[in-house]
Amino acid sequence: MSSHCHTSSVLLLVFMALAVVGAEQSEERSCDVIGDETSESQMERALLKKLEPLSHMRFNVTVEKGKAESYVYQFRVCREVNSTSQDYGGLVQTDRHNGKTTVIGRINETQVFNGSDWIMLIYKGGDSYGSHCSGEKRRAVIMISCKRGVTASSFSIISEEREKEQDCFYLFEMDSSVACPAESSHLSVGSILLITFASLIAVYIIGGFLYQRLVVGAKGMEQFPHFAFWQDLGNLVADGCDFVCRSKPRNAPAAYRGVGDDQLGEESEERDDHLLPM
Repeated sequence: MSSHCHTSSVLLLVFMALAVVGAEQSEERSCDVIGDETSESQMERALLKKLEPLSHMRFNVTVEKGKAESYVYQFRVCREVNSTSQDYGGLVQTDRHNGKTTVIGRINETQVFNGSDWIMLIYKGGDSYGSHCSGEKRRAVIMISCKRGVTASSFSIISEEREKEQDCFYLFEMDSSVACPAESSHLSVGSILLITFASLIAVYIIGGFLYQRLVVGAKGMEQFPHFAFWQDLGNLVADGCDFVCRSKPRNAPAAYRGVGDDQLGEESEERDDHLLPM
């Protein structure tokens, strides 16, 4: 019985070890900026974070140089093209004729910097050149330009500089919205003040209406906040407009006059004298 338990325990440990190894292998490695962690700047960390939305995408471009040469370039942003090979290859060249694979640049030797509307991603530490560039290691330079509304597009190779003695490189370009600067607000100061004023008016009307109705118990027009004040103000404005804007002169006589005592005049005291008896 104890032997059976011991065997079961060993098998359980083996399965757990395999699960841990499988989890480590399935977790993809990301860009590692050249130098130790203490030398990485906040700008580099921020740029790598900005490029993170592109990490799940794969980019391919085919280049033919006559009938003799034909290559496929595979690129990923801060991820390995082939995670199973564990070679850190972030940009890989494959010869279509013989299937030979060459790592152009590795994500564990990354440099990144930017401008106003572009990000430059550099993978160093690629496979060594043969007879070119003094046998130094290859390097991939990817220029990511701003294009709003597009997550990523137009991945292409621009040139390969391999005629120099050193500092040779492959130059690629692509478009992406992640390289665009943040859009600034187009609202003017006047617009902001107008929106603020309109918001305050709305709060005053709605809040006052609810207070008058629910707390005071007002009905009808009395529910409007400070109704008497606004009514008096409206009357004053109407009087002012009538005073300023009316067309007739202020001293013009009225169109008609009522009959008053002054218009009747005084009757003569002797008006009834002829009726008296002689």
